[in-house]
Amino acid sequence: MRSLPVKGARMGYVADHSFALVPASYVLLLRGPEVLLQRRQNTGYMDGFWVAGAAGHVEPGETARQAAVREAREELGVDIDAGNLELATVMQRTDGIGAPREQRVDWFWTCREWAGEPRICEPVKTSDLGWFPLTHLPDPMPAYERIVLAGLRDSSLSMDTAYGFTDRTPR
Repeated sequence: MRSLPVKGARMGYVADHSFALVPASYVLLLRGPEVLLQRRQNTGYMDGFWVAGAAGHVEPGETARQAAVREAREELGVDIDAGNLELATVMQRTDGIGAPREQRVDWFWTCREWAGEPRICEPVKTSDLGWFPLTHLPDPMPAYERIVLAGLRDSSLSMDTAYGFTDRTPR
């Protein structure tokens, strides 16, 4: 990494690197001990995997909570009062290659009350929708989502989680 001089900077230099941080919201509809999951298809990303019932990028000018409400309506056809969303965790993740140029910040929301019956609203992107006990999750599933669901099941989920980073703790 090379440093560039910055006029007026306290140390005189700033790191020269590009970096992207991509925000997304995930909606986990809960019905008793079950969670609603969808199976992806035709997207080019995690096709065939079981994932959160609704999820998507936070759009410009939108909060993570607003994105969750919008995604639930677009993907599942349900209306959620923003006040019924409970923040389960915020996850910072990367692909784990050691020198990430892109990281993700994912807000995972749980919801136990909504209006409407969940259904597949984007059949091109979703091949199936199902309720699964948190104790018997389907395969395949992205590892980072499985971590969140296991934490919900075990009541061990912290407010902030990370996935894909190497341990850089000095020894």
